[in-house]
Amino acid sequence: QIFCYTTFKYCSTVPFISLNVAGYCTQEEILTRIENVILGIVTSLSRDEAPVLALPNRSSWANVSFDTGVGLQMTSGSSVTAIRSDCPSSVTKFAQIIKILSVIYRLVQSNSYATKRDIYYNSTQLFGSQTAVDNIVDDISCMLKIPRRSLHVLATSKGLISGDLIDVTSLRNINYIVSSAKFVLIVEKDATFQRLLDDNFCAKLSPCIIMTGKGVPDVNSRLMVRKLWDILRIPIFALVDADPHGIEIMCIYKYGSVAMSFEAHSLTVSSVMWLGLLPSDIQRLQVPRDALIPLTKRDESKLNSLLKRPYLTTQPHWQKEMELMQQTKVKAELQSLAAIAPDFLTSIYLPNKLRYGGWV
Repeated sequence: QIFCYTTFKYCSTVPFISLNVAGYCTQEEILTRIENVILGIVTSLSRDEAPVLALPNRSSWANVSFDTGVGLQMTSGSSVTAIRSDCPSSVTKFAQIIKILSVIYRLVQSNSYATKRDIYYNSTQLFGSQTAVDNIVDDISCMLKIPRRSLHVLATSKGLISGDLIDVTSLRNINYIVSSAKFVLIVEKDATFQRLLDDNFCAKLSPCIIMTGKGVPDVNSRLMVRKLWDILRIPIFALVDADPHGIEIMCIYKYGSVAMSFEAHSLTVSSVMWLGLLPSDIQRLQVPRDALIPLTKRDESKLNSLLKRPYLTTQPHWQKEMELMQQTKVKAELQSLAAIAPDFLTSIYLPNKLRYGGWV
């Protein structure tokens, strides 16, 4: 009952719900946009000018705005980075972009698919690292204004999902989702996810869906949460460590990230609620002091950064919890609850939270 997002299947007897997949470009649209980029390059060469590619800046907070319904989204007048073909510092990236554009063009034209890993190993000397390929695929998606999943370039999914779920072939071709689940629980870490499975959490409490992106979620994990919300419209809770890193991961699911702000409309779920572990829970439950961890300078810096995020003004309860963490100067992992009792998380903490409304 544990599946990666690219291919999974779990049958159920409840009625299915139809889904019309939106947000994909047609083959003709994708090919035309790539051709326009190449035409611009050819035109520059015909004028004896060095071709230049303009990439929207995906790392600057100045290029994003916050919308309560969408989250962090890239503004229409965002600044761009010029990738020049005649500049030593950018000529390699220029070549890398053209190479991947040509690969995408062939894939779309032939209606075939390749993984980002395939692209890297096809030209390891050109790209130098897998990270370069990953970033350029996202840059191209942003530049062409085409969802990454429409470019026929696949990423190996790292997320896992289990519970009263679904009959699905892939995120690209979801036709229906079948579930009688009462809620979705996003779990930050794989270790906690596995613990919930070992304790048969969903069967003991009520029909539910649990999933994890194994830390910082990839695009497929975020897409999956969004699909579940769009179709099932059931509560979605986040279960993360009471530390700045866990809070930021939860914010990515709810509000998105600067790097992927150009796809915010299909990746964010503004209804996500913070179930735990809350900093106030640490005090309320009197978690043993030796199970707590002092905040590092890096933690404090991250916490200060989070408190300045534009979306925190709409979440006074989140802000209060984070300020409590600032004051106490300690953090706690979910595993710290085992210091109270070995099965405290699944037998007492989560059931009580879900029954009596202990979320913010």
